[in-house]
Amino acid sequence: MLKIKLSQSIPNPLQLNIECMPGELHALVGPSGSGKTTALRTIAGLNHAESGKIECDEQLWFEANDVSGITTSLSPAERSCGFLFQQYALFPHLSALENVCIPLYNSVAGLSERRLQGQQWLNRMGIGELSNRMPNQLSGGQQQRVALARALARSPKILLLDEPFSAVDAPTRQGLYKTLAELRKDLNIPILLVTHDLREADLLADRITVIDQGVGLQTAPPQVLFDRPRNSRVAELVGISNKFEGIFSAGKLSWDGSNRIFDVADKGKIPPNTPVAWVIPAEGLSLHTDKSPQNIEATVEQIGTLGQIAVIQLRTIEGGHVIAWEASAAEVKRLALDIGKETYLHIDGSKIHIMPLRPINDPRRFTN
Repeated sequence: MLKIKLSQSIPNPLQLNIECMPGELHALVGPSGSGKTTALRTIAGLNHAESGKIECDEQLWFEANDVSGITTSLSPAERSCGFLFQQYALFPHLSALENVCIPLYNSVAGLSERRLQGQQWLNRMGIGELSNRMPNQLSGGQQQRVALARALARSPKILLLDEPFSAVDAPTRQGLYKTLAELRKDLNIPILLVTHDLREADLLADRITVIDQGVGLQTAPPQVLFDRPRNSRVAELVGISNKFEGIFSAGKLSWDGSNRIFDVADKGKIPPNTPVAWVIPAEGLSLHTDKSPQNIEATVEQIGTLGQIAVIQLRTIEGGHVIAWEASAAEVKRLALDIGKETYLHIDGSKIHIMPLRPINDPRRFTN
């Protein structure tokens, strides 16, 4: 298991507390400059935090506090990290096989044995026949497979992936996803993935930590994160489109700019008459052809289709709120939806998730 609890204020702020189990893939997501790569570099020993602790496989890699400073700090070589970078970082004057063999020099004495093990890793990556090619003779995807083989050749205790798929095209990326999924079963080590692509994190990760300005805002499985963000800043960062504001009091949620009141589960954590943000997942929305007191009048503003999926942008008559709704092309046809047409939207109050309303510059958004 990898346990990380870090704190630093300069030069790159970082407040992070996460765990990653063997065989688990944990994604770090956030905007550019949020501290994702700094976190990986700190775990690998390339940066030092002001205080905190890093433990891996029951071995203490780093420990520091405000009183004593750094008391334990293993060197990068001692930490046994496999690190895969975005831009491959292959040695251009060495062949694919020679690149993979580099981390074996300290642990495998004989040249023939090093070459044998290196070749085995290239075989596992599906590029064994390319062992004698130089990096400039390989495609981007092939270079990344060589880099992954090199990162794993030393049998690391953790694997750190710093946006490793962003520099390759979509078909190549899908192939690398498959390779990584297959490797996870055999490696059984913690894997940390830094990515700016939420779809990638959703596809690959068991858990996601959202980082903003160096602070870990929320850690959760993908579905929980997208359906139940901790606060409005998390909702913004994970791209939730149907996010609104209102006043919550004793199980009743008003909608700013509207007379609509929703019955929402009250867990007793929010004081009466508190301004809140709220989100509604896709399964809490439905469209109907009939007017009723429970439904909300809305106008179709946009219809976008991608294959058999349609994304409908609606604007409520009362309040002028914009809502995105996804449905099959068949459902759009059944409802006879067209731009400018009025329709009736139902929001299931039991699916609404409310959360503290925090301005972007309010530091309380990090914890509440």
